[in-house]
Amino acid sequence: MCDCDKTFVKSEKGLYHAFGPITSDDIIRTAAAILQESLTRGEALSTPQDAAKFLQMALANEKNEHFAVLFMNNKHQVLSFERLFFGTVDGATVHPRIVVQKALEWNAASVILAHNHPSGHCEPSQADRDVTQQLVKALSLIDVHVLDHLVVSQSGWESLSRRGWV
Repeated sequence: MCDCDKTFVKSEKGLYHAFGPITSDDIIRTAAAILQESLTRGEALSTPQDAAKFLQMALANEKNEHFAVLFMNNKHQVLSFERLFFGTVDGATVHPRIVVQKALEWNAASVILAHNHPSGHCEPSQADRDVTQQLVKALSLIDVHVLDHLVVSQSGWESLSRRGWV
């Protein structure tokens, strides 16, 4: 069963039942939890679209910037999704040391970095590019490969890897 809000209950047949008044945020939060549950059951992420679908649900509705990481094994199966840093409407401070510690904790072989832009514009900033390069360097020291850094919003997403910046 997903770690969803008590508004939804999953039956033994895998069907979800809703109880009480439900907001769109409740639905999105529950959908993200269900998607995260399916990701951590061993399904490999093979395209940026696979990861973006989940990350957009998980992060796009946040009012402030959240920086998160998908930790994966060498077959690109998700080991864990963690929100590591929280910021303001236009930024979050990211500490490479913490990301490295978590990668070691999960024994990750690769990661996908992600954060939301509450403004709704997915265009990566120079600060986004700089932190990506810092994390690529730090994680390479422990043989963890950065597959991508995705910037998500309610209106879409952008891949730094597709742009050749990872």
